[in-house]
Amino acid sequence: MRTYIIIALLSVFSISAYGQRQRPLNSGRIQQPTTQPNEKQLEERKKKMEERRQEYIANFMKTLEADDFQKQIIQQTLDSYFEKRLALYKVQYKHSVERDDAIKQLDQTHFAELKELISENDMKRIEELIAGEFDDSEVKKKEKKKKRKKRKDKDKN
Repeated sequence: MRTYIIIALLSVFSISAYGQRQRPLNSGRIQQPTTQPNEKQLEERKKKMEERRQEYIANFMKTLEADDFQKQIIQQTLDSYFEKRLALYKVQYKHSVERDDAIKQLDQTHFAELKELISENDMKRIEELIAGEFDDSEVKKKEKKKKRKKRKDKDKN
């Protein structure tokens, strides 16, 4: 009787162990196709990136205290800065340190002429933008509040 129970338990354990080994490693996961994007998709992505960059710069420009002439110069300088920075990322470097040094050099030299034209407060904001500390979601929230307020005022009249 004992031998039958031992044989039954061993068979149950061996069947369950065998079943676990037969399961594929990625069961339950959906595999993404590994196809390369075609040229149309690349163009669309590039266009969206450009639109997003323009929107980001426009939102940043709303936070500055400069006059219209200064804002136009700042916008042109920022456009050229982002284009040069993107070009640096496209260049093949042997080491990432070389790329980091090139970006630091760009950060230091690109806005040198602009420092003389704008206020210190605006220059600090530009430096925050370069460092990646500017969050345009706050500007978007303020714009939405202004639109809602205008609609409420319009509806009251």
